Amino acid sequence: MKQSPQSLVEIFEYLPEKDQTTLFEFAEFLKSRAPEPAAAITDPLGILRPDEESVVAAIKRLKKNYPMINKKALLNETSEFMMQHMMHGKPAGEIIDEMEILFEIHYKKVTGCVV
Repeated sequence: MKQSPQSLVEIFEYLPEKDQTTLFEFAEFLKSRAPEPAAAITDPLGILRPDEESVVAAIKRLKKNYPMINKKALLNETSEFMMQHMMHGKPAGEIIDEMEILFEIHYKKVTGCVV
């Protein structure tokens, strides 16, 4: 049978309800393992950094500013920055400066610019 969305629908409709549920659950599992679809590469949005900003607000701003960067790719690093701030008392300004650099590096990787 040729693989197509329609053939998948036909298979789904052919199966008993219990097997339809299993097929649907398996499809959800495969979807959860799939990489995020690549966002269209664009320039950063140019959202300016406010004079006073928390680390959490900076993370949100940077994610909005760089929509082309895979958020999962930054999860460990942004968590590490948050821990440095919360657990080790590193000043928010220093953490945000470092996160700005991190996002810029990831942006350059996505766009193919030399880092």
